Amino acid sequence: MEQSTPWEFSDDRGRLVVAGNRPERIVAYIQAGATLWDHGIRPVGIFGSQHDGAAADPAKGGELPLREIPYLGSGAALHPDTLLEARPDLVVAVTYDSEQVYGLEAKTALELETHVPVATVAVGPGRGLAEVRERFAALAGSLGHGEPLTMARELDAAEDVLRQASGGPVRPRVVALSPAGPERVHLARPGAWPDLRALAEQGVELPEPAAGAGANWSTVAWAEAAALAPDVVLIDVRANAARVEALRTDEHWRAIEGRARVLPWNPEAPASRRAHTRFFTAVAEAIRGAAARH
Repeated sequence: MEQSTPWEFSDDRGRLVVAGNRPERIVAYIQAGATLWDHGIRPVGIFGSQHDGAAADPAKGGELPLREIPYLGSGAALHPDTLLEARPDLVVAVTYDSEQVYGLEAKTALELETHVPVATVAVGPGRGLAEVRERFAALAGSLGHGEPLTMARELDAAEDVLRQASGGPVRPRVVALSPAGPERVHLARPGAWPDLRALAEQGVELPEPAAGAGANWSTVAWAEAAALAPDVVLIDVRANAARVEALRTDEHWRAIEGRARVLPWNPEAPASRRAHTRFFTAVAEAIRGAAARH
Protein backbone atom coordinates (compact mmCIF):
# COMPACT_ATOMS: atom_id res chain seq x y z
CA MET A 1 0.00 0.00 0.00
CA GLU A 2 1.39 3.39 -1.03
CA GLN A 3 2.13 5.68 1.89
CA SER A 4 0.60 9.15 1.74
CA THR A 5 2.93 12.15 1.83
CA PRO A 6 1.81 15.13 3.94
CA TRP A 7 1.61 18.45 2.09
CA GLU A 8 2.42 21.86 3.54
CA PHE A 9 2.79 25.44 2.36
CA SER A 10 3.73 28.58 4.32
CA ASP A 11 1.19 31.14 3.16
CA ASP A 12 1.36 34.94 3.23
CA ARG A 13 -0.60 35.31 6.44
CA GLY A 14 2.33 33.59 8.13
CA ARG A 15 0.41 30.33 8.50
CA LEU A 16 1.64 26.84 7.77
CA VAL A 17 -1.13 25.30 5.68
CA VAL A 18 -1.12 21.50 5.91
CA ALA A 19 -2.97 18.57 4.38
CA GLY A 20 -2.60 14.82 4.73
CA ASN A 21 -1.98 14.47 0.98
CA ARG A 22 -1.04 16.87 -1.80
CA PRO A 23 -4.31 18.67 -2.65
CA GLU A 24 -5.88 17.97 -6.02
CA ARG A 25 -9.35 19.52 -5.76
CA ILE A 26 -8.83 23.27 -5.47
CA VAL A 27 -11.39 26.04 -5.06
CA ALA A 28 -9.91 29.48 -5.68
CA TYR A 29 -10.61 33.17 -5.74
CA ILE A 30 -10.95 33.96 -9.45
CA GLN A 31 -7.60 35.79 -9.76
CA ALA A 32 -5.83 32.94 -7.97
CA GLY A 33 -7.71 30.40 -10.07
CA ALA A 34 -6.66 32.13 -13.31
CA THR A 35 -3.05 32.12 -12.09
CA LEU A 36 -3.13 28.44 -11.17
CA TRP A 37 -4.66 27.68 -14.59
CA ASP A 38 -1.59 29.23 -16.23
CA HIS A 39 0.48 26.73 -14.21
CA GLY A 40 -1.57 23.79 -15.46
CA ILE A 41 -3.92 23.49 -12.47
CA ARG A 42 -7.65 23.31 -13.12
CA PRO A 43 -9.77 24.54 -10.18
CA VAL A 44 -12.95 22.64 -9.34
CA GLY A 45 -14.64 25.94 -8.45
CA ILE A 46 -13.98 29.68 -8.29
CA PHE A 47 -15.47 32.56 -6.33
CA GLY A 48 -15.52 36.35 -6.59
CA SER A 49 -15.21 39.31 -4.22
CA GLN A 50 -17.64 41.80 -2.76
CA HIS A 51 -17.24 43.80 -5.99
CA ASP A 52 -18.49 40.90 -8.11
CA GLY A 53 -21.97 39.70 -8.91
CA ALA A 54 -23.81 36.46 -9.47
CA ALA A 55 -21.66 35.51 -12.47
CA ALA A 56 -17.90 35.31 -12.93
CA ASP A 57 -16.29 38.50 -14.23
CA PRO A 58 -14.63 37.52 -17.53
CA ALA A 59 -12.13 40.37 -17.17
CA LYS A 60 -10.74 38.66 -14.06
CA GLY A 61 -10.85 35.16 -15.49
CA GLY A 62 -7.68 35.18 -17.56
CA GLU A 63 -7.71 32.04 -19.70
CA LEU A 64 -10.00 30.07 -17.36
CA PRO A 65 -12.76 28.22 -19.25
CA LEU A 66 -15.47 30.04 -17.30
CA ARG A 67 -18.31 28.04 -18.90
CA GLU A 68 -16.79 24.82 -17.63
CA ILE A 69 -15.66 25.69 -14.10
CA PRO A 70 -18.42 26.26 -11.53
CA TYR A 71 -18.69 29.80 -10.17
CA LEU A 72 -19.70 29.51 -6.52
CA GLY A 73 -20.72 33.12 -5.82
CA SER A 74 -19.21 36.24 -4.31
CA GLY A 75 -19.05 38.51 -1.28
CA ALA A 76 -21.66 38.34 1.46
CA ALA A 77 -23.83 36.02 -0.63
CA LEU A 78 -21.14 33.33 -0.55
CA HIS A 79 -21.90 30.72 2.11
CA PRO A 80 -19.24 28.28 3.41
CA ASP A 81 -21.49 25.34 2.56
CA THR A 82 -21.51 26.38 -1.10
CA LEU A 83 -17.72 26.24 -1.18
CA LEU A 84 -17.63 22.93 0.68
CA GLU A 85 -20.14 21.36 -1.73
CA ALA A 86 -17.35 21.46 -4.34
CA ARG A 87 -15.43 19.04 -2.05
CA PRO A 88 -12.15 21.01 -2.10
CA ASP A 89 -8.90 19.67 -0.66
CA LEU A 90 -7.61 23.26 -0.60
CA VAL A 91 -8.95 26.80 -0.99
CA VAL A 92 -6.55 29.33 -2.56
CA ALA A 93 -7.15 33.05 -2.20
CA VAL A 94 -5.26 36.34 -2.16
CA THR A 95 -4.69 38.80 0.67
CA TYR A 96 -4.06 42.53 0.47
CA ASP A 97 -3.12 43.08 4.12
CA SER A 98 -1.47 39.73 4.95
CA GLU A 99 -4.31 39.05 7.38
CA GLN A 100 -7.71 38.85 5.68
CA VAL A 101 -8.73 36.30 3.06
CA TYR A 102 -9.83 38.58 0.24
CA GLY A 103 -13.21 37.77 -1.29
CA LEU A 104 -14.56 36.00 1.79
CA GLU A 105 -16.41 37.50 4.73
CA ALA A 106 -14.30 37.07 7.88
CA LYS A 107 -16.83 34.69 9.45
CA THR A 108 -17.01 32.67 6.22
CA ALA A 109 -13.22 32.30 6.12
CA LEU A 110 -13.13 31.24 9.78
CA GLU A 111 -15.82 28.61 9.33
CA LEU A 112 -14.26 27.38 6.10
CA GLU A 113 -10.88 26.84 7.77
CA THR A 114 -12.42 24.45 10.28
CA HIS A 115 -13.17 22.11 7.34
CA VAL A 116 -10.49 22.67 4.68
CA PRO A 117 -6.99 24.20 4.42
CA VAL A 118 -6.94 27.79 3.11
CA ALA A 119 -3.77 29.25 1.54
CA THR A 120 -3.30 32.90 0.62
CA VAL A 121 -0.82 34.79 -1.54
CA ALA A 122 -0.23 38.49 -0.79
CA VAL A 123 -0.87 40.79 -3.75
CA GLY A 124 -1.04 44.16 -1.97
CA PRO A 125 1.08 47.32 -2.11
CA GLY A 126 3.95 45.78 -0.14
CA ARG A 127 4.60 43.17 -2.82
CA GLY A 128 6.56 43.50 -6.04
CA LEU A 129 5.07 41.94 -9.15
CA ALA A 130 7.90 39.44 -9.50
CA GLU A 131 7.50 38.46 -5.84
CA VAL A 132 3.75 37.86 -6.30
CA ARG A 133 4.52 35.80 -9.38
CA GLU A 134 7.15 33.73 -7.58
CA ARG A 135 4.89 33.08 -4.60
CA PHE A 136 2.19 31.68 -6.88
CA ALA A 137 4.87 29.66 -8.68
CA ALA A 138 6.00 28.24 -5.32
CA LEU A 139 2.42 27.29 -4.45
CA ALA A 140 1.86 25.69 -7.86
CA GLY A 141 5.18 23.87 -7.53
CA SER A 142 4.15 22.45 -4.18
CA LEU A 143 1.04 21.14 -5.93
CA GLY A 144 3.19 19.44 -8.56
CA HIS A 145 2.85 21.96 -11.39
CA GLY A 146 5.04 24.61 -12.99
CA GLU A 147 5.21 26.94 -15.97
CA PRO A 148 7.27 25.86 -19.01
CA LEU A 149 10.84 27.22 -19.04
CA THR A 150 10.06 28.97 -22.31
CA MET A 151 7.76 31.29 -20.35
CA ALA A 152 10.72 32.68 -18.38
CA ARG A 153 12.58 33.48 -21.59
CA GLU A 154 9.52 35.11 -23.13
CA LEU A 155 9.01 37.26 -20.03
CA ASP A 156 12.65 38.37 -20.06
CA ALA A 157 12.28 39.32 -23.73
CA ALA A 158 9.06 41.26 -23.04
CA GLU A 159 10.77 43.21 -20.22
CA ASP A 160 13.64 44.06 -22.58
CA VAL A 161 11.21 45.34 -25.22
CA LEU A 162 9.40 47.43 -22.61
CA ARG A 163 12.67 48.97 -21.37
CA GLN A 164 13.65 49.85 -24.93
CA ALA A 165 10.23 51.37 -25.67
CA SER A 166 10.36 53.44 -22.48
CA GLY A 167 13.96 54.58 -22.86
CA GLY A 168 13.64 56.63 -26.04
CA PRO A 169 13.97 60.39 -26.37
CA VAL A 170 10.16 60.71 -26.08
CA ARG A 171 8.63 59.25 -22.91
CA PRO A 172 4.87 58.89 -23.28
CA ARG A 173 2.84 59.35 -20.10
CA VAL A 174 0.91 56.29 -18.94
CA VAL A 175 -2.10 56.70 -16.63
CA ALA A 176 -4.05 53.79 -15.13
CA LEU A 177 -7.63 54.49 -14.11
CA SER A 178 -10.97 52.97 -13.21
CA PRO A 179 -14.02 54.88 -14.47
CA ALA A 180 -16.71 55.52 -11.86
CA GLY A 181 -19.00 57.13 -14.46
CA PRO A 182 -19.18 60.26 -16.61
CA GLU A 183 -18.60 62.55 -13.59
CA ARG A 184 -15.86 60.82 -11.59
CA VAL A 185 -12.85 58.61 -12.13
CA HIS A 186 -10.53 56.67 -9.84
CA LEU A 187 -6.90 57.37 -10.81
CA ALA A 188 -4.54 54.59 -9.75
CA ARG A 189 -1.66 55.56 -7.50
CA PRO A 190 1.25 53.82 -9.29
CA GLY A 191 3.06 52.90 -6.08
CA ALA A 192 0.04 50.98 -4.76
CA TRP A 193 -0.19 48.45 -7.58
CA PRO A 194 2.51 45.80 -8.17
CA ASP A 195 1.96 45.77 -11.95
CA LEU A 196 2.25 49.56 -12.21
CA ARG A 197 5.36 49.59 -10.05
CA ALA A 198 6.82 46.97 -12.38
CA LEU A 199 6.16 49.29 -15.33
CA ALA A 200 7.93 52.13 -13.51
CA GLU A 201 10.90 49.84 -12.82
CA GLN A 202 11.22 49.34 -16.60
CA GLY A 203 11.29 53.11 -17.15
CA VAL A 204 7.64 53.80 -17.93
CA GLU A 205 6.53 57.38 -17.14
CA LEU A 206 3.60 57.15 -14.69
CA PRO A 207 2.50 60.58 -13.42
CA GLU A 208 1.34 60.63 -9.80
CA PRO A 209 -2.25 61.81 -9.20
CA ALA A 210 -2.93 64.51 -6.62
CA ALA A 211 -2.45 63.63 -2.95
CA GLY A 212 -5.62 62.64 -1.14
CA ALA A 213 -7.34 60.21 1.17
CA GLY A 214 -7.36 57.13 -1.03
CA ALA A 215 -4.40 54.78 -0.57
CA ASN A 216 -4.83 53.01 -3.92
CA TRP A 217 -6.91 55.49 -5.89
CA SER A 218 -7.38 59.25 -6.21
CA THR A 219 -11.06 59.87 -6.98
CA VAL A 220 -11.44 63.04 -9.03
CA ALA A 221 -13.41 64.67 -11.83
CA TRP A 222 -12.47 63.81 -15.41
CA ALA A 223 -10.95 67.29 -15.85
CA GLU A 224 -8.17 66.30 -13.43
CA ALA A 225 -7.54 63.09 -15.34
CA ALA A 226 -7.31 65.05 -18.58
CA ALA A 227 -4.86 67.48 -16.94
CA LEU A 228 -2.37 64.61 -16.56
CA ALA A 229 -2.21 64.60 -20.39
CA PRO A 230 -1.91 60.82 -20.75
CA ASP A 231 -0.54 59.37 -23.98
CA VAL A 232 -1.50 55.85 -22.96
CA VAL A 233 -4.47 55.00 -20.73
CA LEU A 234 -4.77 51.68 -18.92
CA ILE A 235 -8.51 51.45 -18.30
CA ASP A 236 -10.03 49.09 -15.76
CA VAL A 237 -12.24 46.60 -17.61
CA ARG A 238 -13.55 44.69 -14.59
CA ALA A 239 -17.32 44.39 -14.36
CA ASN A 240 -17.58 46.93 -11.51
CA ALA A 241 -15.97 49.71 -13.61
CA ALA A 242 -18.11 51.97 -15.82
CA ARG A 243 -18.09 51.17 -19.53
CA VAL A 244 -16.38 53.46 -22.02
CA GLU A 245 -19.68 54.08 -23.83
CA ALA A 246 -21.07 55.71 -20.68
CA LEU A 247 -18.17 58.19 -20.49
CA ARG A 248 -18.52 59.87 -23.84
CA THR A 249 -20.97 62.48 -22.57
CA ASP A 250 -17.99 64.06 -20.78
CA GLU A 251 -15.81 66.38 -22.86
CA HIS A 252 -12.70 65.62 -20.83
CA TRP A 253 -12.96 61.87 -21.43
CA ARG A 254 -13.53 62.56 -25.11
CA ALA A 255 -10.34 64.65 -25.11
CA ILE A 256 -8.41 61.82 -23.42
CA GLU A 257 -9.78 59.25 -25.83
CA GLY A 258 -8.91 61.50 -28.75
CA ARG A 259 -5.23 61.82 -27.83
CA ALA A 260 -4.37 58.62 -25.97
CA ARG A 261 -4.00 54.99 -26.86
CA VAL A 262 -6.48 53.15 -24.60
CA LEU A 263 -5.57 49.66 -23.36
CA PRO A 264 -7.75 47.32 -21.28
CA TRP A 265 -6.34 46.86 -17.79
CA ASN A 266 -7.23 44.27 -15.19
CA PRO A 267 -5.87 45.31 -11.76
CA GLU A 268 -6.47 41.71 -10.65
CA ALA A 269 -4.73 39.99 -13.56
CA PRO A 270 -3.30 36.48 -13.21
CA ALA A 271 0.13 36.56 -11.56
CA SER A 272 1.89 34.29 -14.02
CA ARG A 273 4.76 34.71 -16.44
CA ARG A 274 2.34 34.15 -19.31
CA ALA A 275 0.01 36.94 -18.19
CA HIS A 276 2.83 39.36 -17.34
CA THR A 277 4.47 38.76 -20.72
CA ARG A 278 1.20 39.71 -22.43
CA PHE A 279 0.84 42.80 -20.24
CA PHE A 280 4.38 44.11 -20.80
CA THR A 281 4.17 43.42 -24.53
CA ALA A 282 0.88 45.31 -24.90
CA VAL A 283 2.14 48.31 -22.91
CA ALA A 284 5.40 48.41 -24.88
CA GLU A 285 3.49 48.39 -28.16
CA ALA A 286 1.21 51.22 -26.97
CA ILE A 287 4.19 53.29 -25.78
CA ARG A 288 5.96 52.83 -29.10
CA GLY A 289 2.82 53.89 -30.94
CA ALA A 290 2.32 56.92 -28.71
CA ALA A 291 5.97 57.98 -29.10
CA ALA A 292 5.66 57.76 -32.88
CA ARG A 293 2.80 60.27 -32.78
CA HIS A 294 4.90 62.93 -31.00
